[in-house]
Amino acid sequence: MNVLAGMFGPTEIILIVLVVVILFGGRKIPELMKGIGQGMKEFKKATKDEPKEEDKLEEK
Repeated sequence: MNVLAGMFGPTEIILIVLVVVILFGGRKIPELMKGIGQGMKEFKKATKDEPKEEDKLEEK
């Protein structure tokens, strides 16, 4: 049996997209994607700005 965990085929992707469109509607999806993108951008910025543990120890 050749099963790859976590891999989605085209049928599953189409089904997921249809469910998202039904739940959120066509007008809300761009707003949702924009919010997710901004959240990811802020997360990356916060992780880059935070000094590393090694740097904190050297300053003391």
